[in-house]
Amino acid sequence: MRLLIVEDEPDLLSGLVRALRKAGYAVDPATDGEDGLHKAVNTDYDAIVLDVMLPRLDGWELLARLRQSKSTPVLMLTARGGSADRVRGLDSGADDYLVKPFDLAELFARLRAIIRRGAQQSHPTLNIGEVTIDLAARTVTRTDLPVVLTAREFVLLEYLALHRGEVVTRTALYEHLFDENEATLSNILDVHVFNLRRKLGQDFILTRRGHGYCIE
Repeated sequence: MRLLIVEDEPDLLSGLVRALRKAGYAVDPATDGEDGLHKAVNTDYDAIVLDVMLPRLDGWELLARLRQSKSTPVLMLTARGGSADRVRGLDSGADDYLVKPFDLAELFARLRAIIRRGAQQSHPTLNIGEVTIDLAARTVTRTDLPVVLTAREFVLLEYLALHRGEVVTRTALYEHLFDENEATLSNILDVHVFNLRRKLGQDFILTRRGHGYCIE
């Protein structure tokens, strides 16, 4: 999953980027509204964390312009917890709203929820054959036995599972698994798919030669 974090507080921004990358997400940072809008419009993110008070273009205006062309899930951050601000954010097209200071675990949970809703998956548990994926707990079992995945393997599995029944191109997977500053090897995706098949069954992820991968 690829995320955009638009936040002008350097410590908060670096902390969020570091924590989310550790969890396996690809993360692009932006420190002002204009840069954030440019990235949000030109890249297909799975979710955006958007601060309200930003230089050059505030979060309200960024959100309004974004909603003219894209429906990317947005979690808004603000230092003000009044109901009027929450109502304004939600009515402006935000999918959720979080008041600073916040608990990192809650931000993660809210992000997972808006990503699921964006994929029309309301329930946090996916059952696919003998494999169960708990998107909230970020755990996987096969025939009721736990399967240990790396953070990147889980994110790849999560993306394919949320788009099950669809053929996802290699290009789309690269764009959603790696951020703008991450160097990638041409075969790294094949390595992750190989490892998932070894752990979940050779036929769990199908290859559509010349097109991409899918979970049926």
